[in-house]
Amino acid sequence: MHDFDLVQLRDELSERGILMIFSGPFSHSIIEELGEAVRNYLESAQVNRPAMMDVFAVYIEQAQNVRNYMRRWEGSADPRGVRIMQSGIVVIARDGGHYVISSGNLIAQADVPVLVARLEEIRALDKPGLKALHKERLRVPLSDGGNAGLGLIEMARKASKPLQYALTTVDEYVFFTLRIVI
Repeated sequence: MHDFDLVQLRDELSERGILMIFSGPFSHSIIEELGEAVRNYLESAQVNRPAMMDVFAVYIEQAQNVRNYMRRWEGSADPRGVRIMQSGIVVIARDGGHYVISSGNLIAQADVPVLVARLEEIRALDKPGLKALHKERLRVPLSDGGNAGLGLIEMARKASKPLQYALTTVDEYVFFTLRIVI
């Protein structure tokens, strides 16, 4: 194991405005505990209630999205599953007058086209368009594979800027990063 300076790491995180970061396998209990820590931090920082609720809701949605993707690989004989299940990260940061909630995880290359199409559809819409899409998707029956993208739409509705995402090739995977500005 490499030695590293925790004071230096803490200072670097602080310089970048990072309030909370978690990296590793996500579970329901971890999401819940971190959510409580986020809520407590925002309350103690006296963040206005609507912003606090938006930051909390987006954190929960992003963490659950990472967890749900990772769960698809649980119990898989595919060796990629272990690496994917350990790849999750979520970060909450302060950037000027905004909160930025980012998440990331490895995904299979085969999942990229559908994800990008869904993200680009959402990014192309203004607030009234997002509201209309949300209503439309509420009428779509849920399937085993998901919830018609309602979480992404909800995050876009709460965001002050369009959803931002990045795809980075890592070996035979793609690391998907999603950034929401509140």
